Amino acid sequence: MSEAQVFALGITLAWLAGIRAYLTVFGLGIAGWFGWLDLPGSLSLCESPWVLGVSGVLAVVEFATDKIPGVDSVWDLLQTVLRVPVGAFLASAALAGPDGEMSVGWAVAGGGAALLSHLLKSGTRGAINTSPEPISNVVTSVAEDGLAVGTLALVFAHPWLALVLVLAISLAAAVIVTWLARRVWHWTRRPKRAIPPDSPKPARL
Repeated sequence: MSEAQVFALGITLAWLAGIRAYLTVFGLGIAGWFGWLDLPGSLSLCESPWVLGVSGVLAVVEFATDKIPGVDSVWDLLQTVLRVPVGAFLASAALAGPDGEMSVGWAVAGGGAALLSHLLKSGTRGAINTSPEPISNVVTSVAEDGLAVGTLALVFAHPWLALVLVLAISLAAAVIVTWLARRVWHWTRRPKRAIPPDSPKPARL
């Protein structure tokens, strides 16, 4: 890969970490472990059996937890302190120099990309959770799983295409979150109809 392609790879992986951090790390590790991909930079650390085991278990836990309305929002809140560092690591590891030295600048860029996608994900799910039915939550969660797996498969073959895809999704998600937030705000600010008091009964003669 050229330096430009590795840049697109690192930023895209960091963005994916904000959506599915454990699945992204596990997918990278599996691809490197079986020799399907030659992981650039220090991403080969994902091939460690310990990293594979921990990320695999957490990916399964997240897969189940993310489909429970309400619980998913709490999970997202707890994962804020993990997804951003994972995104920072993936970006800096992909762009590490020949001696394995990781750049602080790339770590900041990766952490920012992970934070952006994490906030968009959390905002979308928070707005969707205002709906009383659980179907929309499950459908959205499955779509996020498919997005993570599909983009992870795409990013090594066409890193720039994958980066353009996640940028387009970010823009669309921002528009959707803004629209949903306005709908919820208008709904909560809508004046409630006053219940008319019972009309007095006519007096009997």
